[in-house]
Amino acid sequence: MEKHYKKEGRYSYYEAGEGTPIVILHGLMGGLSNFDAVASYFSNKGYKIIIPDLPIYTQNILKTNVKSFAKYVKDFITFKGLERVILLGNSLGGHIALYHTKMYPEKVSGLVITGSSGLYESAMGDSYPKRGDYEYIKKKAEDVFYDPKVATKELIDEVYESVNDRIKLIKTLTIAKSAIRHNMAKDLPKMHVQTCIIWGKNDKVTPPDVAEEFNKLLPNSTLYWIDKCGHAAMMEHPNEFNRLLEDWLTHTHLAVH
Repeated sequence: MEKHYKKEGRYSYYEAGEGTPIVILHGLMGGLSNFDAVASYFSNKGYKIIIPDLPIYTQNILKTNVKSFAKYVKDFITFKGLERVILLGNSLGGHIALYHTKMYPEKVSGLVITGSSGLYESAMGDSYPKRGDYEYIKKKAEDVFYDPKVATKELIDEVYESVNDRIKLIKTLTIAKSAIRHNMAKDLPKMHVQTCIIWGKNDKVTPPDVAEEFNKLLPNSTLYWIDKCGHAAMMEHPNEFNRLLEDWLTHTHLAVH
């Protein structure tokens, strides 16, 4: 991933491939590497994959909210000189993608959400972390996946470090409150963008009925399920995720011809 990582002005991002742009938005605890499989697959299929580093922990606390992150994404897309993009987001990234689409529909040709917040209040973890309790953090990280082994020690350590960093913890709680405040239920029926919803049948963070609700409220959405899969489908079942996404891109004529 390193060789595709760029820093320009106030933006740091991963970029690979040429063609139709897909901009990927990571979640709260998610690094860019969560999308390794998606990036390497689609960057060889006629797509330009761009994954910006969202300023989740570095932005002024007053700008640490869903709406400001959506504006950041719009500024980034403009900075890259892109007209319209396909937006793909997981968890908080899905929520930012949805909010961005609500605010700047002219910038979005297609939307892909997986394990997204935006409708469901406890998506950010209702019993937010007991600091210093490694076992508790480990359990929480494992709960993100159907197969707890996907939560590597490295991933658990990263989450543990975040919740034991006072500034990061405060910002995480600020974002969680913002996610609740920016509930999208009233907005979704007015959003006519083609939307692909890929969801883990065993998602404990944003349960399956959340996906059904998104599908019901979004006028042009298609819902795909992945079995034996938790909150981060693109990490737990990357091949299946890529296959479903490619199917959808073909059916909606967003695929590269």
